[in-house]
Amino acid sequence: MHPDEQAIRDLIALWHRATAAGEVETVLDLMTQDVVFLVAGQPPMKGRAAFERGLRGLLAKHRFESTHEIHEVVVDGDLAYCWTDLHVRVIARDGGAAPPARSGSTLSVLRRQADGRWQMVRDANLMGTAT
Repeated sequence: MHPDEQAIRDLIALWHRATAAGEVETVLDLMTQDVVFLVAGQPPMKGRAAFERGLRGLLAKHRFESTHEIHEVVVDGDLAYCWTDLHVRVIARDGGAAPPARSGSTLSVLRRQADGRWQMVRDANLMGTAT
């Protein structure tokens, strides 16, 4: 496996571990300042700050469990994309009701930074309620 592909696979795995552990700063460091998240039925979430507000708000009362399967990583110069199937459970910390589990595909676009690290710049999330 090419080192860039492995670095992107490692980034996705770290994203899941850090989210589950509530390590917001680690997750934020995996994306560019101008990141855009596209989710069906919602306006685009533009920028790292918007993502941070949403994640911190959710983590205040919930925790996340997720699994992923990467189907494809393609690197072309300083840009790459990654197609992943996800399954995410959001669990209320107080034991109360939580949103239903969600699953589906995502397509992420990543850019190699000047220091050689990969960061997410765009993410299209096609997850729906898990059955």
